Amino acid sequence: MSESGAQNSGQSGGQSLRLRWLLWRNHMLASPAFQRFAMRNPLFRRTARYHANAMFAVITGFVQTKALTAAVDAGLIRQLSAGPASTAALAQAAGLDLAAMQRLLGAAKAIDVVELAGPDLWVLGQRGAALSTNQGALAMIEHHKIFYDDLADPIAMLKGGRGQGKLAAFWTYAPAAGQGRPATDDGASWQGGGDGAVAPYSALMAASQPMVAEQVLDAWDFGRHQCLMDVGGGHGAFLAEVAARHPGLAMKLFDLPAVVEGAKAKLAARGLSHVALHGGSFRDDALPQGADVISLVRICHDHDDGVVRALLKKAHAALPPGGRLLIAEPMAGTPGAEVMGDAYFGLYLWAMGSGRPRTAADYCALLAEAGFADAREVATALPMVTRLVVAQR
Repeated sequence: MSESGAQNSGQSGGQSLRLRWLLWRNHMLASPAFQRFAMRNPLFRRTARYHANAMFAVITGFVQTKALTAAVDAGLIRQLSAGPASTAALAQAAGLDLAAMQRLLGAAKAIDVVELAGPDLWVLGQRGAALSTNQGALAMIEHHKIFYDDLADPIAMLKGGRGQGKLAAFWTYAPAAGQGRPATDDGASWQGGGDGAVAPYSALMAASQPMVAEQVLDAWDFGRHQCLMDVGGGHGAFLAEVAARHPGLAMKLFDLPAVVEGAKAKLAARGLSHVALHGGSFRDDALPQGADVISLVRICHDHDDGVVRALLKKAHAALPPGGRLLIAEPMAGTPGAEVMGDAYFGLYLWAMGSGRPRTAADYCALLAEAGFADAREVATALPMVTRLVVAQR
């Protein structure tokens, strides 16, 4: 047998063993008798309870989501951020009767958004307190109302093809015009959209930018560079966060001409008039040269492979030898956060009509294909929020 044949035989044997194990495991887990045994056996009881609770959390997850949305819409987060309140006071502020508010508070308490500090005295729970100052998360809760309409019938959404529902309509540019999906970071516009037509998305992305930028800045020292160019940088939200830590760093912003024009006043208000502005489309135009580090923050996963391949090649051409490219976004295959990268973004990008979640290994392969060397992941503190892949020209 040839060496390749022996290797294939070994791989087939390994796959066969794994398949037999998985089929046996699933047969056992599906057995009511085994389930009863596991719940009664002290050695298996804790694991059995854990998986039962986890499965029930998945089954009832939509209720938790809607309870959180209702708590935000009813003003519980906002009102309790100002101080403790009674059920009656919360009900009056929300325009609900007492029984309805009691039911909502019970649901919010179950997900740790609120908790009782005394007889009929409510305060924020641990999760509620953390959420109260997280403008990005609050903006996402509001934005998700559109996405959830598409998810009401997920099979219909999948059968209908990508970008056929309400979420796709949220994006103001038309896929039929060949413009693709968002190309900016803080959402000021997209490739093919104008600056004034995308205020809701702009608000969402700008609100969530600080927590993403914090992860990137803690993981990567921009002080080693001379000039940063943020591609798809919108109105400069990411550049503003970088400038706060590295005020001496020269900066460039590349985005659509209409976006760049709208960015001038906002950058000036932040004391960033020195940022060099470059208008263009990364789909159609070459990227400006002169930066020794280029950032793509929450850009690539919104686009299909062909667009990403072309963009990475343009970034490679724009950088000098030794220059770095940074890709920062949530990614698939994130240990402990698979739901975010694989489930959430997988379905979200399908509904949106463009892009796909990619693993860090996927990006390393695409970067190598574009001519980059030493593509590697740099660890971030909260990979669920963003992971970081860095490559050298």
